[in-house]
Amino acid sequence: MSGMHAMWRGSVSFGLVNIPVRLYKATETGGIHFRQLHRDCRTPITYKKFCPRCQVEVGQDEIVRGFEYAKGEFVVVEDEELTAFQGRRAETIDLVQFADAGEIDPVMFQSAYYLAPEAGGKKAYRLLWKALQASGRVGVARMTLRNAESLALVRASDAGGEVLVVHALAWPEDVRSTGELPYVREAVDIDANELEVAETLIRQLTKPFVPNDYRDESRARLEAWIAERRGEGETENPGVQATGEVVDLMEALKKSVQLAKQAETSQPRKRRQRKTS
Repeated sequence: MSGMHAMWRGSVSFGLVNIPVRLYKATETGGIHFRQLHRDCRTPITYKKFCPRCQVEVGQDEIVRGFEYAKGEFVVVEDEELTAFQGRRAETIDLVQFADAGEIDPVMFQSAYYLAPEAGGKKAYRLLWKALQASGRVGVARMTLRNAESLALVRASDAGGEVLVVHALAWPEDVRSTGELPYVREAVDIDANELEVAETLIRQLTKPFVPNDYRDESRARLEAWIAERRGEGETENPGVQATGEVVDLMEALKKSVQLAKQAETSQPRKRRQRKTS
């Protein structure tokens, strides 16, 4: 698997079956990254770990974990002690139940990972993939990454092969309540005509989701702008010009439907151009 490095090795526990697997990050952070420089000499600045009590810089081998149970009072935990405490679970994704994917609120979804089998686990891996695919279910599991246990969802994906994908899930108590959100519980009268046009717009814009139809336009503009700055000095701000706020809701919906129809008629031509380029 060129260019990808396993961040974890362990097993998927499926009843009495243990499938040896490797875990890979499914996504990476893209975009433009800026370094912080010293304005005078344009040298990247560095950060040092410093103990304010001892007034000394601290090396990595001098740093330990600590849990603050009271203000300024800590329990020190060594990495070896934490690993011993977690035991076997630190190396296992334990499938504890199966469920319909629609029962899990997407707000709980966090990082995504690919699972790949070790050489000795290929058959069991494929069996689990086929069983999940045939049943239309997902597995709910407990998994430990970076010394932190989390809920996880395991699903069968056929994008790019028969791959098991793991989504780390937030614990229910970590999902923030919507109770303090403004206005969401206030009653609002919706005109029947406005609702009809809104539903028409949704139908007009409904089509199969093809990820490759989308790209990071903001990144492309920023890359072009930086390339220009490397050339002949500074250029104009690359941001998109602001448009006036539309006040009439019905008028905005009607215009949106019209634009959606125009986009739909031009979409086949754009796709043909993309394929030939």
